[in-house]
Order: sequence, then C-alpha cells, then structure tokens
Amino acid sequence: MIIQRYTWLFVLLAIRRSWADFTVSEQDLTVAVDGQKTFDLYLNNSLSEDVEVRFDIQHSDLVKTNPANFSLSAANTTAQWTITVFGLSAGYSTVSANITPSDAASVTNAFVRVTIEKSETLRHVSVVVGWVYFLAWSISFYPQIHINYKRKSVVGLNFDFLSLNIVGFVMYSLFNCGLYWIPEIEQEYFNRYPKGLNPVKVNDVVFALHAVFATTVTILQCFIYERGTQRVSIMARVIHGIFTIFILVSIILAGIDTIKWLDFLYYCSYVKLAITLIKYVPQAFYNYKRKSTIGWSIGNIFLDFTGGMLSMLQMILDAYNYDDWDSIFGDPTKFGLGFFSVAFDIFFLVQHYVLYRYVKVAKIGPDYLSGNMFENIMSNNRQTIACQLLLY
Repeated sequence: MIIQRYTWLFVLLAIRRSWADFTVSEQDLTVAVDGQKTFDLYLNNSLSEDVEVRFDIQHSDLVKTNPANFSLSAANTTAQWTITVFGLSAGYSTVSANITPSDAASVTNAFVRVTIEKSETLRHVSVVVGWVYFLAWSISFYPQIHINYKRKSVVGLNFDFLSLNIVGFVMYSLFNCGLYWIPEIEQEYFNRYPKGLNPVKVNDVVFALHAVFATTVTILQCFIYERGTQRVSIMARVIHGIFTIFILVSIILAGIDTIKWLDFLYYCSYVKLAITLIKYVPQAFYNYKRKSTIGWSIGNIFLDFTGGMLSMLQMILDAYNYDDWDSIFGDPTKFGLGFFSVAFDIFFLVQHYVLYRYVKVAKIGPDYLSGNMFENIMSNNRQTIACQLLLY
C-alpha cells in the first residue's frame, strides 16, 4: 500500500514537471540572404523552476537568432517572445529551442526549419516551372490515347512498355497515397525524421493517380482496337514476376512487423525507380525492329521531353537559389532519372525524324493508317515505302 502511494506521488510529480510546454508560431520560415524574419516562441502554462532558454542552430554559418538565449524564472508571467532570424548564407538550417534543466518543460515542437534563399524571384520562377512540367507530364498521356482512337489500332505501341508503365505508376501511387493519406505511416515518417517535412504533396498524389487512370485507358484500348500479333513478351513477364515476388515478400515482412510499413512504401518507390530506368527500352527496340515509329505518339515524346527538361531546370534553379548542389551531385538519383528519360526522348525524336523519316512523308498523316495497312506497307521494298504512302 505504501509502495502504491509513493508510485502515484512520483507520477504526479512527473506530470507536474512536464506540464509546461514551449511551442512556436510556425515551423517553416523562408528568409533572404542578408534579410530577416521573425517567429514567436510560446510558453504554455507556468514553470516549476528557473530555466535557461537557448537556440541551437544546425548550421550557424547560415543563420543566427536574436536573442540567442535568455533566462526565465519560475515566477515569470510572460508567455510569448518574438525571435528574429537573420539569413547569413543560402541553404537550409534548423533552429531548435532547448532549455536547462532539460526536464523543466517540453521543447519537442519548439523548432523552426529555416530556408535561406538568394532570390525571392527565383523561388517564384521555380514554382511556375514546377507547375508547367507537372501539366506537361500530365497531358503527355493523351496524344497516344488520341492516336489509338483515330487509327482504331494500337499497332506500333509496345505492350511491354505499357505493362511496365502501369506497374510503375501503381507503385508510385501506393507510395504517395500511403504517405499522404495514412496517418499511421505519416507518423512513422515523423518518428524517423522528427524535424522533417512530409515529402509528398497533393500534386504528387494527383499526378500519380491520374497517370494510373490514363495508362489504364490506354491498356483498355489494346483490348478494343486492332493490335496485330503483339503481346507482352516473356522477358517482361519475368521482370513482372520478380517485382511481384519482391512486393509480396515486403508485404509479409511488414505484416509481421519485421519492417515498418513506411519501409514497404520505400520499396514500392524503388520498384518505380527501376521501372523508369528500363521501361523505354522495349519501345525503342520495337521501333528499331519495325523501322518505323508509326503508332507511337511523337506528341507524347515532346511533352515528356518538355517535362523532363523543366524538371531538371527546376532542380538547377533550386540548387543555385539555396546553394544546395548536393541535391544534384551528392544524391544524383532524381536528376539522373530525369536526364535518363530526356536522353530516351531525344533518341525517340531521332528515330522519328531521322532514322525512319521516309514513312512520314504522306500528307494524310501516318497516324491514321490502320495496323493491317501498315504491316502490308512495311512488307514491301524499303525504297517504295514513301511512294506507296503518297499514293494512298
């Protein structure tokens, strides 16, 4: 009985000691180099003892605060202080409030992520560029859908490319939707990165789900329209099998708590990255085998090329504005994938306008040729292709 009484006494004392709580008015602040911004520090409830408040700065060469520290007594009646943040050099830093003694109050949420920029104009330009490439990539699905509809044929569109594309975007959607909409997974992310920011934005979710929708429409066209003798290759099926086993094993491991569900989402994103690296190869080889790009939308390539170039441009603008070149050279994955996609777009443009240009001379437009007509034309001598198309 005595032990139980003392246990409750210690619990009450612990609650009382952690009653006070420091918070901030905002946890994300953008300040220009040689500029300044302010945020407010709040104290909820009274202190049980005197404390020393100090601001620890992750990168002291990028930012400083005024005041850098101050003292509070237990009899303090002030509950709000304005803290000024000065930008010294471009980059990213974190300003965290800490106290001595450390158990006098909670400072878990008393931190501010500070972005120091060289130019506000560059930041706005970067935002505009981001929305333009978002639109370019979103629209890029529809030229292919339109061509398939006009021709009533999908001959020329490689099924391996389509199958890899739908799997990649499903994996991308799982990652974005899981991290954006499932609170438990989002909390896992914040537990792992306490002062981090959720990397998934609403436009990421919208783009991923729209990509799944548009790719699904294209796949349905393959069942409706003429497709010749084409089917998903054995190699593509093997690749899908490997990805399926990998994802199923990851689900089982997450289900038995061997890994976190956040890790499962990361594994989904790795599958998407792998698919992005290989998905264009089947279409490029298919064009080579047919010696033509008829049936493969060049509008899709132009829009994808535009989106890829603008994506890399935005990364370069941000790297300069925030002096964050490590985001490109230190972790080249995102930039490298963008560059890889653009390189394939250039290759497709060369195939379309240089290597196989002779089948594009018909004024009627080869995009309106049916699959059977194309196969009949391609079965004839290469030297007569342009003539046959013109006569048609």
